[in-house]
Amino acid sequence: MSDSKTQTQTQTQAQTQPQTEPGTVLAATAASKAGPEHVTEPTAYDAILLASFGGPEGQDDVIPFLRNVTRGRGIPEERLEEVAHHYRAFGGISPINDQNRELKAALEAELARRGIDLPVLWGNRNWEPYIKDAFVEANERGFTKLLAIGTSAYSSYSGCRQYREDYARALDETGLSGVIQIDKIRQFFDHPGFVDPFIEGLRNGLADVAARGIAPEQTHVLFSTHSIPSSDAERSGPQSRGFGPDGAYAAQHLAVAEVVMAAQETKPDWSLVYQSRSGPPTQPWLEPDVNDAITELAAKGITAVVMVPLGFVSDHMEVKWDLDTEAMETAEKVGVYAVRVPTPGVHAAFVSGLIDLVIERRDAAPLESRPSLTALGPWYDVCRARCCENVRLGFKPAAGGVAP
Repeated sequence: MSDSKTQTQTQTQAQTQPQTEPGTVLAATAASKAGPEHVTEPTAYDAILLASFGGPEGQDDVIPFLRNVTRGRGIPEERLEEVAHHYRAFGGISPINDQNRELKAALEAELARRGIDLPVLWGNRNWEPYIKDAFVEANERGFTKLLAIGTSAYSSYSGCRQYREDYARALDETGLSGVIQIDKIRQFFDHPGFVDPFIEGLRNGLADVAARGIAPEQTHVLFSTHSIPSSDAERSGPQSRGFGPDGAYAAQHLAVAEVVMAAQETKPDWSLVYQSRSGPPTQPWLEPDVNDAITELAAKGITAVVMVPLGFVSDHMEVKWDLDTEAMETAEKVGVYAVRVPTPGVHAAFVSGLIDLVIERRDAAPLESRPSLTALGPWYDVCRARCCENVRLGFKPAAGGVAP
């Protein structure tokens, strides 16, 4: 997948995929193919697909991995080398693959505990095992109806639609279009299983700060998530809902942050910040950057920050480097005490919540029975038409949503 010939073939295949007719759902099961917001007919799935970003597992993997991530974007090699040092600082190994192995095992254990016979397959977008490898395995094992769990909770191109495009491309590349059907669980940003670990983590983080004698008025909570291009943010989520200039992506994060803060006994000021920007300086991305925010808070007299990685499901590279390394160094430089809250990872509530979402979709649970901690949800089972557009790339075939 990393050599130029294979990349060219992959891009050509993607360009020649048959376009899905508007108003239909590509590769969907019977309950989803007409595009309901929330399904009302149960589906007997054969297996779960755990789909993730993927990461290198050695120094020799780093640049080929980054080429996969940036394929088609014209990123020069020297820029890839700049990013590579984040991975090289950890021996060229991203923690994300081991985290997904742990999550897969935890999901399997929870399914077994509940007596649910659903195998869990695993496939990545950017490194082995790839999503197409999971489809090949599914076909070999006779699985034709898959339910995907993407390791991203929020609505955006990179967090949802790009996964759905990868499902469609992988089906085409493997020749399994028309053989395998794939649906996805709803975006789970406000599901209790995802939110409760952050509530617990922030409570512990604030207690840590208080134990050092730092008052609430000297403390600030920074809810941090991955920055994305402003144009992608604007188009995140269904455009008909009018979320504003930063779209559903920012609205969802803000709504969840409010829930997490409301559950705290101590309520210092808080804000939503962004991290891990990778675009050129000329392209607007969501701001403020977490490091800039820490510096500005220190200038205003804040002496402690609690960083809540609200946009992430596990402690992968963006958390370990951008928060645990860079943001911590910034805080130390400006004299601010900093605490970083854990991500859900394999927290029992998160694992159980993901299986709850699988059952919800399998059984077509009534809307009123679906847990949602904000007024924005429960989110859609089937993504809406024109949802999470990438204006630079246009609409490509995508499973799990109404075309285009």
